[in-house]
Amino acid sequence: MELSLDSLSLPVYECLASNTRLEILKFIGSEKRSIGEIAAYMHISNAITTRHIQQMEDAGLLGSERGVGENRNKKMVYLKVDDIHISFPEKVYQEFQLHSTSLKLGHFVDFSVTPTCGLATVEDVVGKSDDPKYFMDSKRVDAALLWFSSGFVEYKVPNLLKENEIPELLEISFEIASEFPLSNNIWPSDISIYVNDVKVAVYTVPGNFSDTRGRYTPKWWNDSFSQYGLLKHLRINKLDTGIDGEAYSNVTIHDLKLDEQPFIKLRFAAEDDAKNRGGLTLFGEGFGNHNQDIVINTYYLNK
Repeated sequence: MELSLDSLSLPVYECLASNTRLEILKFIGSEKRSIGEIAAYMHISNAITTRHIQQMEDAGLLGSERGVGENRNKKMVYLKVDDIHISFPEKVYQEFQLHSTSLKLGHFVDFSVTPTCGLATVEDVVGKSDDPKYFMDSKRVDAALLWFSSGFVEYKVPNLLKENEIPELLEISFEIASEFPLSNNIWPSDISIYVNDVKVAVYTVPGNFSDTRGRYTPKWWNDSFSQYGLLKHLRINKLDTGIDGEAYSNVTIHDLKLDEQPFIKLRFAAEDDAKNRGGLTLFGEGFGNHNQDIVINTYYLNK
């Protein structure tokens, strides 16, 4: 589950701000528990337990179903969430000037992918899933969701820097998950990110998430399929390359040779020799939790 600092995430924060509800979550763990079991363990009444459970169901932390066998007349409760990520507002670099480009997922200039793979617009799947040839379908330019088990997609955008502009920071933001048939909330994948043919970082995305529906994911998209990713901010400055404030490599903006390139080249790859070979899913405007495509920001100073 991904949370942000807004009112939509407040029900989850309210649930977690209670020792009683935290103990209930720990007791449920990986099991399915009845209201009676939880109440007995917590030494509270069934009625109070039910209120706690209902609040956590409403927040999306818990799910429930009718039991089977000897529990067929009982409501059985289980965890819907494996982990929680909190997305903080991105930093603003007010002392710099800015060139910004929004890049649609389907505007890649090169690719090599293996199934499971596919593309989807906000209206429908492009062609057929698991057939790489549809990555060249004319509708792919409208893709708002892209996934593959291994391979890469590569993009090019104009380098908008002028001769009198000195690049200080390159920031690339994108919503990303791993790839698993249907979905798997714990399915790590090592994603290699290249800028101008330089490997700037290998980021391990922890899963392919479907514990809750994506905020912008279209209603026609199946609940069991990947719903959202994590919004990441890759920043390359004069000292190093980091993701969300954590250093990932010693690559600097000087290494990208932006002053020599008419384009900025960007590649996302799920490589065969990765330790965690879990594929890649990218979310664009109209899918996931963040209503944006890939955003490339170049911060600069004038000479």
